[in-house]
Amino acid sequence: MAKRPIPEWLTQWEYAHRGLHGNGVPENSLQGARLAIEAGMGIECDIQRSRDDHPMVFHDWDVTRLTGYVGDTEQILAEELGTFAYLDSDECIATLSQFLETVSGQVPLLIEIKSRRGYEVEKSCEIVAKALSGYSGDHAVMSFDPRVARWFRHNSPQTCAGLVMREDAHGYTQKAWQRRVALWLAKPDFLAYHIAALPNRWVTGLRAKGLPILTWTVNSLETRQRALLHADALIAEGQGLA
Repeated sequence: MAKRPIPEWLTQWEYAHRGLHGNGVPENSLQGARLAIEAGMGIECDIQRSRDDHPMVFHDWDVTRLTGYVGDTEQILAEELGTFAYLDSDECIATLSQFLETVSGQVPLLIEIKSRRGYEVEKSCEIVAKALSGYSGDHAVMSFDPRVARWFRHNSPQTCAGLVMREDAHGYTQKAWQRRVALWLAKPDFLAYHIAALPNRWVTGLRAKGLPILTWTVNSLETRQRALLHADALIAEGQGLA
């Protein structure tokens, strides 16, 4: 469990999942960021790496679902990705630097670095840390991959870094021993835990010992009520918003 001080702002905000999107506003878009700022919400966003190693604010490993184009996100140059408009929108995929310039410290950011088995996630950590080096706004990084929090702890110790977990068939940590190993490897400043797996005794115990618990994706009145009881901050969208 984390021993260094945790920033107070981390648990004082509610975070718009992938920005305040929906109703024609694309997820992870600059428009969604601006709307979240107007609503007084923090922002959670995702990072994929372009072919030429730029951090792009984008969720998927391929661009089809969100843009209609075809191709793996990591095999496309950043300049080209930046011309891809989201479906039914004039918004295009943004770089992390563009996203940071838009937010400009007005609200805190949770930056999820995407990873998968066999992926060189350390390279993503490096380029995200570089983009954040001149950014003074409140921010934290997080990932399902425990190597991310470990990398930031060793290479950018001033950066708050968390571990994301889920327990269902889509997760990396379905078994209890896997969750404990991931926590040990990451030594995160916080957990961002899947709301479907809350409450549970293990997370409740970690929270009682002082580890902040964020939860996602809060998208209904029922999950919102449960999250307010069993977590310290919500990552929400749709009907789960306040």
